[in-house]
Amino acid sequence: MAIRVVCPECKRKINVKRTDPKCLCGFSIKKHAGKVYEIDYLINGKRKRERIGKSKLAAENRLREVQTQIAEERYVERDKNAILSLSKVIAWYLDLAEVTTLSSHQRIKDSLTNIERIMGKESLIRDISLDEVQLYRKTRGNEDSKKYPGRKVSIATMNREVAAIKRTLNVAVEYKKTSSNPIASVKMLPENNIRERVLTDEEFERLLNVAPVHIRPILIVAFYEPMRFEEIILLKWDELDFKSEPGFIRLTANRTKGKKSGRVIPMHPRVKETLQSLPSRFKGERVFQKRGKSFYDFRKSFNQAKEDAGIEDFLFHDFRHCAVTNLRRAGNDIATIMKISGHKTLSMFQRYNLVDEKDISQVVWKPESPEYKHTEIIKQ
Repeated sequence: MAIRVVCPECKRKINVKRTDPKCLCGFSIKKHAGKVYEIDYLINGKRKRERIGKSKLAAENRLREVQTQIAEERYVERDKNAILSLSKVIAWYLDLAEVTTLSSHQRIKDSLTNIERIMGKESLIRDISLDEVQLYRKTRGNEDSKKYPGRKVSIATMNREVAAIKRTLNVAVEYKKTSSNPIASVKMLPENNIRERVLTDEEFERLLNVAPVHIRPILIVAFYEPMRFEEIILLKWDELDFKSEPGFIRLTANRTKGKKSGRVIPMHPRVKETLQSLPSRFKGERVFQKRGKSFYDFRKSFNQAKEDAGIEDFLFHDFRHCAVTNLRRAGNDIATIMKISGHKTLSMFQRYNLVDEKDISQVVWKPESPEYKHTEIIKQ
């Protein structure tokens, strides 16, 4: 049994006990950072080899494990983490039926692509450690955000990407593709991403007045209806029910987050009036169009409108906060609002239902009993 180091130059395998720091080819191995270790041993007269990776300590630990298994006459299980690369495990995971059918498959793929890019496609699972996660975070955190120009990649984005690789490795262990998850104990970074921005009616009207004509109907729907961006922008005429009172937007399961259940959303009178005023000659097609063509991205128009209206620190998704908060202020009960907005848990609903000092000042007190009498405070 022996631990050998692979020469980065000629790939010759040299016993680590050898005193000469140079390979036969003349390459100096001792101080080279890219050297790789492997172990070899005999089982029933047959020679076995295992590639371990860049850690000499890991090679020593694995060799002791093999010696113990042989001494106890147990089956010598090969360390799968020492032979599987990160790219192979990720490709296997993304091809699983339980993953390909998820509505978030593309987002998971994008997250794992970034992990793979920074950690290295050919990195062995055994080489992925908590230190590697820290190095990934340092590198990724210094990259520019593609979604928000001028900003760096957020902690929330990094958490989603780390969670994706943790999930990948956990599933690989369940399927016995890998021996263990070396980053199972990694913790997510604390996030402070709770938004608390709600437009006042005056701010919304100011924004609406300066917005381009083609996005005004979208802003009206977003302000009054607790819908997500894609639920609004991809709205079709056959999803609108003007005949029922007060009018409904009916979304099928495949149009909602999670794609598990549909939603019925009542139309605010202003929303109904706005949608009915739009050209409806494109029945069955998208509702919101510009010069007869549907569109998806209007960030430049929206950002310019915010600037012209003097509105700061407001994202399109904050409209969902506005709608939920205004529905609650109108006196609707929580269960009804959650059914309309599609929130599955009370904790998530509370992130969108914002209570400010004005709400608190309007608290209603329990009436006093008829027997109550004012008690004068006796001055000392």
